[in-house]
Amino acid sequence: MRKTRLIQSWEHYTGSLGGVWEVWRADKLNNHYNVPWRPVALPHTYNALDVMDPDAKYYQGPGWYRTRLKVDNPYPEGRTLLHFEGAGQRTSVYVYTELVGEHLGGYDEFTVDITEASTAIQALERYEGAVPLAIMCDNSRELETIPSDASDFNLYGGLYRYVNLVHVPAISWKQMHVEPVLQEDGTCRVKVRAELYNPLAKDDSVEITVNIRDAKGCLVAEQHLSTASWKACKMLLDTVLESPQLWSTATPALYQCEVILKSRYGSTSEQASFGVRSFEFVPNGPFKLNGERLLLRGTHRHEDHAGVGAAMTEEMIRYEMQLIKDMGANFIRLGHYQQSRIVLDCCDELGILVWEEIPWCRGGLGGESYRQQCRDMLKAMIEQHYNHPSVILWGLGNENDWECDFDYFDQEQIRSFMLELHELSHSLDPSRLTAIRRCEFCKDIVDVYSPSIWAGWYRGIYTDYESSSRQAFENVRSFFHMEWGADNLATRHVEQPFTGFDLIQGEDGGTDERDGDYLLVGGEARVSRDGDWSETYFCEMIDWYLKTQEKMDWLTGAAQWSFKDFATPVRPDSPIPYLNMKGIVERDFTPKDAYYVFQSYWSDKPMIRIYGHTMPIRWGAENESKLIKVYSNCEEAELFLNGVSLGRRKRDSQNFPCAGLRWETPLMAGKNDVRVIGFQNGVTVEDRHTFHYETASWGEPVELRLYAEKQADGRVYVEARAFDAEGRFCPDAIHFVRFGLSGDGRLLDNLGTVRGSRLMQLAGGRAGIYVDPDGALPAAITETGFFSAGGPSSARDKRSSEAASSQSVSVISVKCEGLPTAWVTWEEQDGE
Repeated sequence: MRKTRLIQSWEHYTGSLGGVWEVWRADKLNNHYNVPWRPVALPHTYNALDVMDPDAKYYQGPGWYRTRLKVDNPYPEGRTLLHFEGAGQRTSVYVYTELVGEHLGGYDEFTVDITEASTAIQALERYEGAVPLAIMCDNSRELETIPSDASDFNLYGGLYRYVNLVHVPAISWKQMHVEPVLQEDGTCRVKVRAELYNPLAKDDSVEITVNIRDAKGCLVAEQHLSTASWKACKMLLDTVLESPQLWSTATPALYQCEVILKSRYGSTSEQASFGVRSFEFVPNGPFKLNGERLLLRGTHRHEDHAGVGAAMTEEMIRYEMQLIKDMGANFIRLGHYQQSRIVLDCCDELGILVWEEIPWCRGGLGGESYRQQCRDMLKAMIEQHYNHPSVILWGLGNENDWECDFDYFDQEQIRSFMLELHELSHSLDPSRLTAIRRCEFCKDIVDVYSPSIWAGWYRGIYTDYESSSRQAFENVRSFFHMEWGADNLATRHVEQPFTGFDLIQGEDGGTDERDGDYLLVGGEARVSRDGDWSETYFCEMIDWYLKTQEKMDWLTGAAQWSFKDFATPVRPDSPIPYLNMKGIVERDFTPKDAYYVFQSYWSDKPMIRIYGHTMPIRWGAENESKLIKVYSNCEEAELFLNGVSLGRRKRDSQNFPCAGLRWETPLMAGKNDVRVIGFQNGVTVEDRHTFHYETASWGEPVELRLYAEKQADGRVYVEARAFDAEGRFCPDAIHFVRFGLSGDGRLLDNLGTVRGSRLMQLAGGRAGIYVDPDGALPAAITETGFFSAGGPSSARDKRSSEAASSQSVSVISVKCEGLPTAWVTWEEQDGE
């Protein structure tokens, strides 16, 4: 097998075409009726920025890609394939104008054989032996497909995962499954099954070699066989490993299996990693991995990132998964769809257990085509990710009690179909369990169930967490809590967070999210509607949840929602519009303070962090006692304020807040320097934070002021700050502000971060955005790849670059309702 990622030499057009001929017409007839194409690299989505546009809904419709492939298959009678690791949401593949394959589903992998079509088109002289390839992706709204457009995430369009050009012999591998089963005597029985890819049904004999190597690369099993080609799945190896090294979250030992196929058409091989492990959700009890209790400490992940949307590169994915592991997590739920194979590889390698699910998410239950897509995607997910030892749960749905997409809602039909999926999952993979979240009338069908528990956010107060969890635990066979947390705007800190303790009904009031609770208006009192959306509150909630989970010896585990802020079409009124901001890190991987709270409970590596690094100003009265909070996993910590020790504290996880690592002290007006040292088994770690303490009071904001500063990378950072009538800074201001720009620069916006959004609420009385000082479009026609009716669109001002102005000027403004608009002029010369 020869496999190549197709990353470069692609062009893209967003929009519909009259037909596939329009993709190639300009190669023969270059005139005004052609459409403009622009170069792109894969992975790519045409929704990379518009999902975070505060002023418009994101585009949903067709988008086209084209390239010209050099096909040089080294095998006699070999097959040429295109392997898609995921494309959204419906895909049509053309060689020139011939439709060679279609796929429905935005998240599972699929392969298209282009052998005959590519051979035929190479005779077309104008392409000089290259193969013209066109791909249409379409994420148009469609009720009879999954996921629902009512979902709390965007349905991206495009080739947002890798596309591979694959050459294989006439007889090759279609798929290979490794089944390792631990035996009672401590050995492991390993079965290897494989299916051939043999589209022309050639009946030649083949030579097969199966090799298994351990984590050190030593050969531990081998099998040779000669056989005729076969259909369906065939057992190739059934062997026993006498003393297997177990895969665990602490030591994720991976074996390697290779199956080699030789025939008169050539040789090819397939490799797969696998792990030896056992797991158990004890009925009405905890979770066990390899026979020992393990508290599952988890989070969630969406495929979504600032500036690229779902089109994350392998480097981005690996960086994110390492961040999750470094936080101390040992579990992740991949919400709410099959994710990239790279994610699963990382989980195998890092030791992160996985719940992966199909995107039957909200909306109800459609007709037969809808149901068949659910079946197909479940089958694809299980077959494609079967070998990953990290996977323990196949998710069948999420929030299937949410009526939306049809004028009927039949609970019995949903129950019947859920049972069908449950049985299908077990028939495809008896070694793993099924799970769903939030559908009470189906909780008895699946093996593992998560109710909706949002204590301290959508319902109740966070001190209700243990009692509401226990109540849910006692009503199911296997309880596993998915989704908890709170929206928090990065860099927003408060001196005293809103907890709702005095206003919100606790204990018997319930903590489940109900219809309308996510709205910011109406309904009962709740922190999500009435709270401050601060990092301060979020950290307190996390602190309470994690210290409580430590003593819940019956708990399987829980997973916070969600690791990273992500784009969503259903939250236009968030402090950053269209952003779900329950993340532990920002949408660009910038950690919030919450990241360090998790580390202080979950990480083994000594760490220490003073709360509030992005809080440059604290406030209060003179001589008022203030709390300095430290999060650490060290046994002891010593705090210094302005060079003076305030003493040592011992860590006690049940001493809330901060596990006892907190100091109350008056602060000096003006600059304060805080330093802390943590002590752990002879190792010391240190952190430092400087802030200004404001004792003067301030009034309501009456003006905004803008400040601009050049960055080392050439960007300019522009920050708006709120001031009262006396010119005093207002650190608690939370108004919405909108940035604008005119001139030679460009706002670097639609990123869904606190420094990459043109419309957002103030955090700590300020808001900022980066500017590219030379990023504006030129005063010329920018579409150059086609002819207009009036002549070549490439005609533009022919002045030499020497004659052009070397000065760039931008006027950046910030607007707030009820306040005068502020602006600043930024000028720079070339070379500055």
